[in-house]
Amino acid sequence: MSMPYYVSPEQVMKDRAEYAQKGIARGRALIGVVYDHGILLVAENPSRTLHKISEIYDRIGFAGVGKYNEFDQLRVAGIRHADTKGYSYSRDDVDARSLANVYAQYLGQVFTQEMKPLEVEILVAEIGATADLNRLYHIAYDGTVTDEQSYTILGGDAELLAQRAESIYRSGWTLPEALAGSLFVLAGADRTLGVDDLEVGVLDLKYGRRAFHRLEADELSALLANATPTA
Repeated sequence: MSMPYYVSPEQVMKDRAEYAQKGIARGRALIGVVYDHGILLVAENPSRTLHKISEIYDRIGFAGVGKYNEFDQLRVAGIRHADTKGYSYSRDDVDARSLANVYAQYLGQVFTQEMKPLEVEILVAEIGATADLNRLYHIAYDGTVTDEQSYTILGGDAELLAQRAESIYRSGWTLPEALAGSLFVLAGADRTLGVDDLEVGVLDLKYGRRAFHRLEADELSALLANATPTA
């Protein structure tokens, strides 16, 4: 009788992590940045229909990188969760922290119990009544949640992009400055990203109860025209 093939739990977790990381790294990157009046979400995404950045609820935005069908299913599930909670209790009871916890529990469960982990990283962003109440929750493929304060980067060569962001980010950026800085982080000095290469959304209380607003090509062009070059 042949002995069953044995793989240690540590090796199984390592293999799953490497599998998920490779899948996520193949995708184009995304950045979320806090600016003086809100939160900016910028993705390198030439598609006009397959969105990586979306609205979840009144003051909450969603962004994802990796396998589109997987993070889009998470987006839809998040909308349903938020709608149900807002209807059953109050709209004010829907917040990014509880939604991030729901995502983290699900991703962690899939990572530990299923053969194939989800090849995704997601961002749940919430704009507060004041700047200190803004929230950026970065949820990894294994359910790890990171509460970021100023900016966060998902997908691509995240380590290199984080170094770029650290070298240029400053508190109090205006929206044009935050957009210019985000493009520098995503593209570096050797590439140029045009309006048609981008998907951009903002969370800003000037838009009313539903704070999410998707920036179209003409708005992006106007913002970039007013931006200070970043190097």
